[in-house]
Amino acid sequence: MDKLIDTNRAKELRQLIERSSKIVLTCHVRPDGDAIGSTLALWHLLHTLGKEATVVVPDKAPSNLAFLPGFKEIGVFTCHPKFCETTFAEADLVICCDFNTPSRQDMLAPVMLEAKATKVLIDHHQEPDDFTSLVFSYPDMSSTCELVFRVIAAMGLYGEVNLDCATCLLTGIITDTRNFSVNCKHTDLYDILMRLLEKGVDKERIVKEALSTRSLSSLRLEAYAISEKMEIFPKHKAALITLSKEELERFSYERGDTEGLVNRPLEVRGLVYSIFMREDADCIKVSARSCEGFPVSEICKNLYGGGGHLQAAGGEFYGSLEECRKLLIDNMENYDKYLRKGKY
Repeated sequence: MDKLIDTNRAKELRQLIERSSKIVLTCHVRPDGDAIGSTLALWHLLHTLGKEATVVVPDKAPSNLAFLPGFKEIGVFTCHPKFCETTFAEADLVICCDFNTPSRQDMLAPVMLEAKATKVLIDHHQEPDDFTSLVFSYPDMSSTCELVFRVIAAMGLYGEVNLDCATCLLTGIITDTRNFSVNCKHTDLYDILMRLLEKGVDKERIVKEALSTRSLSSLRLEAYAISEKMEIFPKHKAALITLSKEELERFSYERGDTEGLVNRPLEVRGLVYSIFMREDADCIKVSARSCEGFPVSEICKNLYGGGGHLQAAGGEFYGSLEECRKLLIDNMENYDKYLRKGKY
């Protein structure tokens, strides 16, 4: 189970934890199930070990994750900046989860970087920046939560994983794999599932709360996006959805309401990749998903200064929504070479 993890690095992390008295766990801006799941899972583990630990996130997590044990104890930088700054300043160990570059922390990044504490990175995104002294980077993992489970096992601490820790871990795995339907490269991921279920985790509840429960307004927003805003490009096997600030406001948009929307076009037979563009206050947020090995990460990297995984990536565009849309459409043919001939 832990053979993929460097045992020397796992030993070094355990020693760091044992020597530390105040530990901060942090993740990326607009935290999702994997970001919150991995930080809270380690938070529960550290409390079991008798350590003083705090989860600090750049901004609020979506309400569909509020069922997670410990959710109410999370420090949110946009809500309580002084508390978060003090927590980082007093820490002697910072564990960064589910992001590969400080910029993914937005306004929290300088606070994290200025902390004098030893820093550790546990992440499954490609090409991590060099900003921590100890790195666990495994891009072929389904999720950071899968990686955290393996690191815990490699440290010899699996026995300290309680129900709350296991619940958080499985939530991150389920949300990043869409309930084990994508990104399941390692077959022993199902062994990890069984180990977590043995801890008493309620998988059905996680699926319901994290993936299947939403507000009425978010359901109406998705219906509008699919029926009125989804564009199909048959030649390129692609779909595009764009939503403006005005459209989001019309449906009383709250953070997390469009989670998973980018995946919906891939349910259409013959489509290979899907792009979703959402107009935020300062930029256009771009999300991309694909199947059959199509590298949407290349699109996000080349056109929108982003990246991520081969089949799940994102980026940002500083301009109008229409300019963002046109940039993609004008460049679609450049990525047709990645379509598998005769496959569809």
